[in-house]
Amino acid sequence: MAKIPVGVLGATGMVGQRYIHLLENHPWFEVTYVAASPRSAGKAYKEAVKNRWLIGANIPSGVQDLIVQDANDASLALGKCKFVFSALEMGKEEIKALEASYAAEGIPVVSNASANRWTEDVPMLIPEINASHLDIIAKQKAHHNWDKGFIAVKPNCSLQTYMMPLYALQQAGYPVKRMIVTTLQAVSGAGYPGVSSFDMIDNIVPYIGGEEEKTEKECLKILGKVSGDKIENAAGPIVSSTCTRVPVIDGHTATVNIEFDLPEDKKPSLEEIERVWTSFSSLPQELKLPNAPEHPIAVRHEENRPQPRRDRDTEKGMACVIGRLRNCNVFDVKFVALSHNTKRGAALGGILNAELLKAKGFFDNL
Repeated sequence: MAKIPVGVLGATGMVGQRYIHLLENHPWFEVTYVAASPRSAGKAYKEAVKNRWLIGANIPSGVQDLIVQDANDASLALGKCKFVFSALEMGKEEIKALEASYAAEGIPVVSNASANRWTEDVPMLIPEINASHLDIIAKQKAHHNWDKGFIAVKPNCSLQTYMMPLYALQQAGYPVKRMIVTTLQAVSGAGYPGVSSFDMIDNIVPYIGGEEEKTEKECLKILGKVSGDKIENAAGPIVSSTCTRVPVIDGHTATVNIEFDLPEDKKPSLEEIERVWTSFSSLPQELKLPNAPEHPIAVRHEENRPQPRRDRDTEKGMACVIGRLRNCNVFDVKFVALSHNTKRGAALGGILNAELLKAKGFFDNL
């Protein structure tokens, strides 16, 4: 099978570099187009990232000599790639306009950026949870009069720590009424150069701008449903979050307390909750997508796990790893969860979204 030629927007940034690294030797996709800011345009990729390549020892050989194009001009991508991964780093309104310009040119956009997460007709995908939201793409294309182009996005990285466990419980008939989530987020989530070492070493920063709002609200869109020409948010659960930055390179941890929306005699036992999680499987596993984890949720029984350094690469960084499941004196149960923020939570999650789109035929006629 011939590989689909793809582009990366924001290719010289940290997330863009991760896309290029993770797409090397992908069975379905091949990077044939790279674009970034005007200051990088016109240079060979290896020159544009000289002395600031951050991901692995070497730049993938197939990308080194590609000439970086100006990401602000969507027409430059025509004929060079079938769709693009967006890792753009600029203002939200600028990103929204630029992603729309690619879609208008007939180039689908699989975005890592947050700009379109709250656009009513843009699916915000975790493929194990809301693949049905792909149904909105036809409405999106009609709304903008786009022929082949469209936009699909992934959610904020911090949600990956608890969304699959939450969804698995709800699908098993155990709806959640309220949650308290405290995240301990890795420094790589702030990009590069990110938070200064002076602020992070021997320290915890108890505030990350915008993260608490994303953690509390994005889950409602993900758990929502397509209704007419928009995605209608779910009514619950209610989420209260505190988001902190901790001196860890990769891997977001969260402590989670949940209360079930059930009578006392209908609430699941700890054993039943673990059974639900460890047996959870969904469409990406059924379709055998290249980067779908065989076991999306992994449960550890050691009293001191999960730990970022030991557990973040479980299932190649695509699993949610849970430990310390126990009863809660205030709500019903509590646990600690971990996800790899720069794999499942960023570029590899975006690639999984593209794999789902490809498997469902969205790239067939490009």
